[in-house]
Formats: sequence, structure tokens, C-alpha cells
Amino acid sequence: MTIKSFVACLVLMFSINFVVLSQDVAIQNTKVESKVNPIGLDITHPRFSWQISSSLFNVMQMAYQIKVGTSEKDLGNDANLLWNSGKVEGGISVLIPYNGKDLESLRKYYWQVKVWTNKGETKWSSTNSFTTAYLTNPLPKAKWIGIDSTMQSGPLTTKTRLSARYLRKEFDSEKQKIKDATLYISGLGLYECFINGKKINNDVFAPTATDYSKTVPYNTIDVTKFIQKKQNTIGVVLGNGRYFSMRMADVVNGEPLTVPAVTHYGYPKLLLQMNITYQDGTTKTINSDDSWRLTTKGPIVANNEFDGEEYDANLEMTGWDKNGFNDSQWMFAKNVGTPEGKLTAQLNPNIATMKILRPISIKAMGGKKFVVDMGQNMVGWLAVKLKGYKNQPIKLRFTETLKPDGNVYTANLRGAEITDTYIPSKDGDFCWEPKFTYHGFRYVEITGTDEMPLAENLAGKVNYDYMENTGTFTTSDSTLNQIYHNAKWGIMGNYRSMPTDCPQRDERMGWLGDRATGCFGESFMFDNQLLYRKWEQDIHDAQKPSGSIPDVAPAHWSVYSDNITWPGTYIHVANMLYEQFGDDKPIKLHYASMKLWMKYMQDNYMKNYIMTKDTYGDWCMPPETLDIIFSKDPARITDGEIISTTFYYRLLNIMAKYATMTRNNADNTEFLALAGKVKTAYNDKFFDKNKAQYGNNTVTANIISLMQGLVPDEFEERVFTNLAGRTETEFNSHVSVGLIGIQFLMRGLTEYGREDLALKIATNRTYPSWGYMIENGATTIWELWNGNTADPAMNSGNHVMLLGDLLPWYYENLAGIRTDKSEVGFKKVILKPSFPKGLNAVTSSHESPYGLIKSEWKRENNKLYWSVTVPSNSSAEIQLPLSVEKTLKVSGAGISGNKYLTELSTSADILRLNAVSGNYSFEMEY
Repeated sequence: MTIKSFVACLVLMFSINFVVLSQDVAIQNTKVESKVNPIGLDITHPRFSWQISSSLFNVMQMAYQIKVGTSEKDLGNDANLLWNSGKVEGGISVLIPYNGKDLESLRKYYWQVKVWTNKGETKWSSTNSFTTAYLTNPLPKAKWIGIDSTMQSGPLTTKTRLSARYLRKEFDSEKQKIKDATLYISGLGLYECFINGKKINNDVFAPTATDYSKTVPYNTIDVTKFIQKKQNTIGVVLGNGRYFSMRMADVVNGEPLTVPAVTHYGYPKLLLQMNITYQDGTTKTINSDDSWRLTTKGPIVANNEFDGEEYDANLEMTGWDKNGFNDSQWMFAKNVGTPEGKLTAQLNPNIATMKILRPISIKAMGGKKFVVDMGQNMVGWLAVKLKGYKNQPIKLRFTETLKPDGNVYTANLRGAEITDTYIPSKDGDFCWEPKFTYHGFRYVEITGTDEMPLAENLAGKVNYDYMENTGTFTTSDSTLNQIYHNAKWGIMGNYRSMPTDCPQRDERMGWLGDRATGCFGESFMFDNQLLYRKWEQDIHDAQKPSGSIPDVAPAHWSVYSDNITWPGTYIHVANMLYEQFGDDKPIKLHYASMKLWMKYMQDNYMKNYIMTKDTYGDWCMPPETLDIIFSKDPARITDGEIISTTFYYRLLNIMAKYATMTRNNADNTEFLALAGKVKTAYNDKFFDKNKAQYGNNTVTANIISLMQGLVPDEFEERVFTNLAGRTETEFNSHVSVGLIGIQFLMRGLTEYGREDLALKIATNRTYPSWGYMIENGATTIWELWNGNTADPAMNSGNHVMLLGDLLPWYYENLAGIRTDKSEVGFKKVILKPSFPKGLNAVTSSHESPYGLIKSEWKRENNKLYWSVTVPSNSSAEIQLPLSVEKTLKVSGAGISGNKYLTELSTSADILRLNAVSGNYSFEMEY
């Protein structure tokens, strides 16, 4: 009997003989659209995912069955189901689309899944639920309310000041037995909502920031537990966020500002609808309308993301969000204009407080001034308990670095005032934290209090988009470990409902170029799928009818420079979501607009198949001396046409893949044909065969040509030898590339056999290197390689753009964890670690859509010990140097007798093994 027929018989046997292996094979992590028990989906075909957990080897899903109903009882009885998929043959367990009867708005649905595996049939999963929002005509009864005036905040100037809006509404719930209550709310720019004096959730900075002229998000929140019998009060505070501009002008008194104006959409406003359902089936709706009361005379007298928040405790309104408060002095809210954008249920989670830090030191600086050191460059704010005196302002200024004398350094924050102010209403202790601002900081200067603050009374609230950590990574090298730490904190700090460039100065924008490759590395560390799906929509919203895509999205800055490398991130991110998460929806949704942009760039900037437009070059390439920001050496500067043409060529090939996926086969042919012509023209113009170099022979020019498939096959080794040699000799085995070249450097060196050189670059502690930043006190990643010396006033201490492909190199090369490019989302795992000399251990894991993958290796006494975990319902291709074949053992025995490993065809230097799911321990001499 062949293996193939045996498997077929096995499946048949288990389909006839009911076998449940609940102890050894179970379903876990059931999700809808990657959210656990989501509430407020406005999609008609939600998608279901699950993982199979087992301690057994070789567990593979053979079929699944999903059922969806309107009650748990119906699910159990198989009655009144909206969808019963029946037994569906197949092994995919990620993002399976709903295919049942039409879903209705504002309904709760229940679902279960069971699977058939080659080991038997599982029990039904635990019951899960999801709730729909408005599938059409969102919040039909609610009105946008607010006040379109600065009120007591004064006239608008460049640095805007605007007080928070407080709104309230009392209502009678009428009946005692409430079944459920759901709140639908959009408070622009930001809101916090209270019911009967209690905040309804843990979100901060809600809702997510967008281009409000295109998309306006609303949140759906279950508030059943907050509703009291009879009388209730809803209170909402509105902050400015990105709706009311932080900067109103580009030029003041004829002088240009450091940064451009930030798009202004209008004054803060509220849209709210709460639906209450009683046990008897009757309902009640509470809507935002002009019967609500409003005041701008509350304690938050100013709030601005760049400048901070000002709070006057003399204006506190005790009980304003509870029943019986006297609001007779408040005005009635006004019906205000509807935002231009489409009202849409927000799928990605809001920002939340994800960690809390305590100070590591507090120093008295004299003159009622104290400097707090949080020990870590972080993003969020400081919650304080301090002693104050009536009407004596206490100020908190937030910075990333200190001056030599120990005072805070603010020059690199440009025009951002980064100051929170609290005005006490009486003498004594008070507790306070802001609501509608955030800061990037390690140090806080506190002035206005006489007493030394206590560390236990100061809490650094670390705020970023709510998401799960999915990756771990440690090595035997302390520099590699600290770089990983710095990268993680930098990434967390720049997740602000969009991936931003920096969190501290008057910028904080979603620059596309920073994430072209960075998003791949981040996806190993965080479940960032929903954040990047949302950002894809931001980019789509910012596209002009001509096809032009901006460099920044959402387009809070209007920067349309028509280059390739920044807007091309739109296509790269979709590829990341597909390969890393198995999600093809962004490709299908945005294919037409991606194609439009590609055509726009071709028609406007391609000449003789060379893409002539580039704006930023190899941005922030480390200059030749520590005292300058940009290199003045022409030999270090890469030709812009080399950069733009190589990237356009790469994008053509990706778009050809997308064309096939979206059944646009004619497009596939056209993209590939154009790519062929671009490759020929590019090599004709830029490649010197005699010298095996591109352009003026920068490492960037050569590595991007090599890694994007433009180098003729017979010249690949010579080009690589050239760039590796230059790196070692002219640059002393240090980084010699900027934002563009760094996207390929580490993996490129390793792919062509120089993992030793890649390791040297990664572990350097001298300029230019990530280690140099650490050597100079960095706990995140800098904007400049020489940010402490070239111009500290320009340097952001928290940028991630210079990471390039470092994190993919960590996971894919050092740990050896990567997804197969065909069986994506880690349905098939490629396990191919490099074992560079000088590194003695790597311990890594990644929680993939199919389950936990582990790769751990260590070197002891001239032997390598490597243990791996392949999750159930996945398989792996293990790739090792062919030289280890004779000494390779699995669990102490030779591989030939291991029934879970199958040797595949080998190349001249690679041993390839197919591995079923399970845990493996390898031993080898290497």
C-alpha cells in the first residue's frame, strides 16, 4: 500500500467511524476577522479562523464544518441556522468567509466549528459570538451635535488651543428588566464616554484617526452592565485629536514654519445612538440631538497632540456625568455639519494602556524643579499624584534626552510644546492624568510643586493600539538582544491607529516609506493585521483621481511628491498581509487603485522604460563624518533613477501576482512584459559588466539590484562579491546604506553566504550601527545613525525606519522561521536558520495564524542542538547545510528511521527535509 492510498483509506475510515480525540486534538483561538468575540462588524461576510491544538505528531485538518445561528440553543439543536457549511473538505483554517443567509444589522450571532483531522474528529468548539453593527444607513436616528466656535478659547492661531466639549443627556430606561444595551458612537476628534459616572471601556484616543473627508469611524460598545433601573445619564467629553488641526498655517508673518499645516476638518462633534432591548422584546433608543446639554467651560481648557493638555481643577464639575447634576447654565448642543467621510464601523481596535512603567530615578534640580527618569523611551503620558497649591500651575514637560547639566533637552522637539499643565483648586495632594494628548519621552520635568515626587506616585502609561504580542526573540549576544528591545519599544510607540514616523515632535505622521519592509518584521512581533488593513484603507482614501498616492497617510499632511519608494508601500503592505496572515482581501479590495497608481507613474515618469522620478534617494545614508546629517561625498550617493527603477520593477512583479489572484490574467501578461523591458533597459543603462557594478557602485545600488532580481544570473556572484568587499574594506564592516538599501542588506548578505558579515554589522557598537545608538544610551531606534552628534536638534530618538530588514533577518535567518510563499500564513513553514560563527544561541517563537512556531538552537562543544515546533495543521520544510547530513540526529537517532521526516531533493549545498507537525530535536556537527 502506498502512502497516498493509506492516507485516503485513513480519512475514509474516520469519516465512517466516529472518533473524537478531545484530549489530544482540540480547537482553540476561534476568531472572527481576527478579533475575539467582536462587536460591531459592518461586513456582510465575516471570516472565521481557528487553530488546532495537539500534542500528537502529524495532525492535519482534512475537513471542517461551521454553523451560525441567532442563539446558542439553536446551535446546539441544529435548528434555525443561518449557515451550516456542511462538511467542507480542505485544510485551510484561516479567514474562511461566511456563506449563509443574509445577516441583519444590530444582531448577535453565535457560531461553532469542528474539524476532521487525520487523527479523528474533534468536538465542536466552544460557542463564540459576533455582533453586527449597521450594515446600511449607520445611526439613522442620531444627529451630529457640538458647537462650531472657539468659545472662550480665543482666536485660532498657528498653534491651536481649544477647550474640550462636555456633553450630557439624562434619560429614563422606563423598564426594569434590560436584556442588552449597545452604544454606537463617533466622537471627533476623540471621545471618552461615561454612563452614570463610569467610563464605559478602557480605550484611549478613540476613535481611530483617518482622513475624515473620506472615512469616519464609529465604535460599537456593549454597555448593558452600566444601565440602571429608571434614571440614567450619558456623559461624553470631546477632545480635538486629528479632527481639529494642531497647526493651522504653513506661513506666519511671511516666515515659513518648520512643518506644514495639518489638515483641518472642523470643530469637535458627537454622533451617538444607544439601543436598549428589554426582556419583553420592546426597545428604546437614545440619540444625540439638540436636546443634549453642552459646555466648553470644563476643566480641560486646552488639548493638542503636539503641545499637551491643560487642566484647571477650579473648573471641575463634580457629578456632571451622573443623575441630578444641575446643567441649567449649560447651553443646548447645536446640530452641526455632517463630516464628508463615509460613516463606517471601526474594525481595528482602539489605542489602550498596554503597559505601566515606574521611574528609575527622580532628581531635584532646584527652584521647585524635578527631573524624572522613566528608564525607557516610551510613548503615552504620566499619571501623577503630587502636592499642589491653589492656582499655582504644575507643569510637566516631556523629553527624550537631557542636557549635560541634567536638565531636559527640547530642541529636537521643534515647535511641539509637549507640556501638560495642572492648575490645583486647593492646597494638598491631587491625582491627575491627561485624556487627549500623548508624548514620546523618557524624561519628565516637573515644576510648580515644593515636594519631591515619589516614584510610587508616578505611573508612565504606555499607550498604543491594542494587539497581542506574537513573537519572542533572544540570543547569546547582548547587543542583538538590546536592539530587539529598542526596536520593539519603537514600534509600540509609533502605533497610533496608523504606523507613524515619530511620537514626540510636531510631526507624528504616517510616512509610507518607513514601513515598506518594516511591516514584515513587525508582523513577527505583533498581531498587527487589523492596524495595517486599516492603514491600507487610509492610503486608498488619500489617492487622487489621477492615481497619485501621497507619501503620508492619512493625508494629514498633503505630501504628493510622486516618487516610487514611499507610495509603493501600499503594495508592499498588502503583500505582507497576504504572506504573513494569509489575508488576500486587501489585495482584492485595493487592486484597482494599485493598478491605477502604477499606470499613473508609468505614464508620467517613465522614459525608455526607466523610472525617472525619485524624491528622497537613499534617505539617511550614514554620512562620512559624525558632524553632518547628509553625505557630501558623491561616491556614497545612489542615483535616484536606480532606486526608482529597481523598485518599480519589483512592484511590477508583485502586481503580476496580484493580477493572477484577482483573475485579471491579461494584466498579469502586461505587467510581466513591461517588467522584462524595464529589466533590459535598466541593465543597459546602469550595469557595468566589466566592473560588476551598478551606477557609481554604492552598496545600495548593488544590493537593491541583486535582491530585486535585476542582475543577470551569470553576474550575481560578482556583484555580490563587489558589494560585500566594499562593505568590509571601505566601510569597515559597518552599515553604508540608508533607508532604501537597509531594506535588503541583512537578508541579502545572508542569502549569498555572508551571514558572518551580517552578524558583524548587527553587533557593531561603533558608528554607524544600531549598537552605536545603544552605546550612547538609546532605548529605542534613532532617526539618524549619528543623531547625537550631527544635529541633535534634528534627531528623533524614536524612529523605526532605519531598522530596514533587521527584524525579518532576526526571525527568518537567525531563527530560521518564515512562511512558504505559496502556502501562506505559515500553513507551510520554512525552517532555515543560519548559524553564524560568533553567535552561540537563538531562542525564538512566533504565534502564527496556524499556531505557535518555535525555533531554538545553541552551540556547545562543536555541536549544534536545534529544537523546533511545527504547529498542528501545518507542515514544514527544514533546510540545513548539506555538510551536516552525516552527523545529523533526531531525538538521538539517525533521520532515516524517523517516520515524521521525509528527505526531499537536495541541492549542492542544502539538505531539505519535509516535517509534519510536532516537536523535533536535532543534533549535528557544524
